[in-house]
Amino acid sequence: MELHVASFADLDTRTLYDLLRLRVDVFVVEQKCAYPELDGRDTEPRTRHVWLSRDGAPVAYLRILADPGDVARIGRVVVTAAARGTGASGRLMVAALEEIGDRPSVLDAQAHLVGLYERYGYAVTGPEFLEDGIPHVPMARP
Repeated sequence: MELHVASFADLDTRTLYDLLRLRVDVFVVEQKCAYPELDGRDTEPRTRHVWLSRDGAPVAYLRILADPGDVARIGRVVVTAAARGTGASGRLMVAALEEIGDRPSVLDAQAHLVGLYERYGYAVTGPEFLEDGIPHVPMARP
């Protein structure tokens, strides 16, 4: 799998389409969450899109947002069913943390994935909550 990191301005239209389709296929279709996937944050100048591709097609993705106070927010972490269990999410997290550097970062983890994020230095910072019917937990890495 090949690793990519880009700003919105650096994405070509085919890649953008493929990344958005991956997110919709998993979050909206597979997980049955009807929500506004296109929230306007993908286009922000400091947003970074991080993905892995196989044979030119994205198989795993996350985005890094710039929240107030120079805090990085990891979100939209997604791996295709075919790439789950291959270490793709771990490779994404390593790449994301390299991109973030020593800035503090936060994320809202699906509750069953808390252990994954703990391996990368994140700790639970609040109670579990439902987002689009799926249990999530806020986490932070100082």
